[in-house]
Amino acid sequence: MTSPTAGPAGAEPKRGTTVAGRLRALGRAELTLLARNRTAVFVALLVPLAMVVAMKTSLDRIDLGGTGLTVAGAALTGGIGMVLMQVVYMNLVAAYVARREELVLKRLRTGEVTDREILAGTALPSAALALAQTVLVVLAGAVFFGLGVPQRPELLVIGLVLGVVLLSALAAVTSVVTRTVQTAQITTMPLFLVSMMGSGLFVPLEILPDRVASVCELLPVTGVMTLVRAGWLGSADGYDMLGAGLNALAWTVLAVFAVQRWFRWEPRR
Repeated sequence: MTSPTAGPAGAEPKRGTTVAGRLRALGRAELTLLARNRTAVFVALLVPLAMVVAMKTSLDRIDLGGTGLTVAGAALTGGIGMVLMQVVYMNLVAAYVARREELVLKRLRTGEVTDREILAGTALPSAALALAQTVLVVLAGAVFFGLGVPQRPELLVIGLVLGVVLLSALAAVTSVVTRTVQTAQITTMPLFLVSMMGSGLFVPLEILPDRVASVCELLPVTGVMTLVRAGWLGSADGYDMLGAGLNALAWTVLAVFAVQRWFRWEPRR
């Protein structure tokens, strides 16, 4: 007797796809679209490196005495933060908006792929590119600037993973208030500027007044940057690292909740 789920005689039964397979397919498609966007590739590859040079020039004028940081250490760890902001956050906001307005997200939801897989698959190429650039920054710091290899690699990895997840979720949240790809340059500016000045990307928190630094420690990207800097340069205090990890986790949970509650799958009219 033929099974109720069997296909026509002589035909092989259909095999369901796996989560890994669906994510791989989505990531490959998104990578193809990213490669075709020359502007996005330029921003992702060259702008973070240009910002590192700009940060190093500015930090040369700042007295870092008593902070335990060198100009190269502050600039290059800040450069990792710039990579995360530019390649993951700002690039993904534009990607989510573009896929939404082109009805790509809506069509994907009609298949077996889940909502989380759609969002994660879209983010995979940006995350991989950011991690690859981070490796290059660390290598450049070790070879050309004498910073050495990461002192606490586990903290660096934790910081990077949390940073990618957090900024991917924040990108999805920001896409809710972004009508077009062009306006993404405007809607991403608040978080970018606040993080650049207050989360240790451009200005180390150690040189800020104590009250200002205490407020800045609560910002979304501060915990990630604290873990990244401690992971590369060492001198990590257990209490500070716990606080940094909890900060990043709390903002990630909040961002994921906001995505589940308000993310738009339909084009904005």
